[in-house]
Amino acid sequence: QVQLVESGGGLVQAGDSLRLSCAASGRTFSGYTMGWFRQRPGKEREFVARITWSAGNTYYADSVRGRFTISRDNAKNTVYLQMNSLKVEDTAVYYCAARSSGYGGTYIPDYDYWGQGTQVTVSS
Repeated sequence: QVQLVESGGGLVQAGDSLRLSCAASGRTFSGYTMGWFRQRPGKEREFVARITWSAGNTYYADSVRGRFTISRDNAKNTVYLQMNSLKVEDTAVYYCAARSSGYGGTYIPDYDYWGQGTQVTVSS
C-alpha cells in the first residue's frame, strides 16, 4: 500500500525559506508523477508543483514559479519542496500526492494517493 508522509512544515516569517519533505513507501515509484498541492484557509485545494519520478521533469503553478523548487531523491524515496521568499499568502496545508500513470497532473483527480498534509504558516 502506498503511503505518503509529509514533514517540514512550521511557522516562519515572510521572506524566509522552508523545505517540505514527502517520504513515499509501499512500491517502486518509477513511472510515477509526484505532486505538491496546498489548501489555503477558506480556499479550494490547488496545484503547486509536480515532478516525474524517473526523468525529474518539473512543472509549477504560476504563483510559485521562481520561488519554489520541487526535487526528488530516488535513493531515499523522498520528494522535496524547497520554498523560498515565502509570502503570507503561501500559508496553507501542503499535501504530497502520487499519480501512478499518465502525463501531466495538475488537478486533484489526476492523483491516486495523498498524504495527510503539513501546515505552513507565514507571518508578516
